Amino acid sequence: MPTEVLCACVDIGSNTTRLLVAEAVPGGLREVLAQRCFTRLGRDTGADGAIAAEKLSEVGEIVAAQVSAARELGAERLRVVATAAIRRAPNRDALCDAVRRRAGVEVEVLSAEEEAKLAFVGATALLDPAPAGTVGVVDVGGGSSELAVGTMADGVAWIVSLPIGSGVLADAHLHSDPPAPRELAAMRAAAAAAFDGVRPPRTDAAIAVGGSATSLRRLVGPVLDERSLSDALAAVVADRAAAVARRYDLDAERVHLLPAGLAVLEEAARAFAAPLTLALGGLREGVLLAEVA
Repeated sequence: MPTEVLCACVDIGSNTTRLLVAEAVPGGLREVLAQRCFTRLGRDTGADGAIAAEKLSEVGEIVAAQVSAARELGAERLRVVATAAIRRAPNRDALCDAVRRRAGVEVEVLSAEEEAKLAFVGATALLDPAPAGTVGVVDVGGGSSELAVGTMADGVAWIVSLPIGSGVLADAHLHSDPPAPRELAAMRAAAAAAFDGVRPPRTDAAIAVGGSATSLRRLVGPVLDERSLSDALAAVVADRAAAVARRYDLDAERVHLLPAGLAVLEEAARAFAAPLTLALGGLREGVLLAEVA
């Protein structure tokens, strides 16, 4: 892998728009800058999935600022990718046009398969020690969740994309602050229904990536098992979102989404029949690693 190559990825997701600037180093990446803005594109859509007009402008401005930050640092390569809320939107071309006008860059709208493969690369490549055998990766986004199974040597062999994520479930079921027990029960039932019939190949290890997984490290450490999943849910619904956010140094919007993210992660752990290791890398890291390979 070449060294001293500074590259950047802007990831336009259903919940957030994120920037990662990193340097290629032997064995992986060295983070130089990471930024995140909650945009909640998935929430502000019409009945047909169209992105609200005001969100088009907002995302365009956010991406322009993130692209500028990356270029000021000297990023030689930059990719802007978009995921579930954008690929499903009938006006996704309007969002790509808004970004092009304001930021001067093209947006790559990833397919579910491309998203899963890149998340798998980002999740597995940055683990130390590297996972051996067959690995399952779940990438919980705001608008969809991808499960991938493969090996470090041969890549991904099995993929499934589910039309649920932390934003989809939270917006459909979580209306109280903190969530009411009946809301949590309905949310978990919806997550279980979405996973009905999902039968991934046998795995030797399972890894979780995405915004929910990253945040959960602060609550329960690097592994999600039955006990830590229960403890994490209890922690995030114990008080109003703002209070929980202060307690764990999280964004209040993320706290609102976490019960839904946990519901998806619980079902993924059940599908993989294994605890989930919370990865340090994911989609953005996968994009950058592909750039410098």
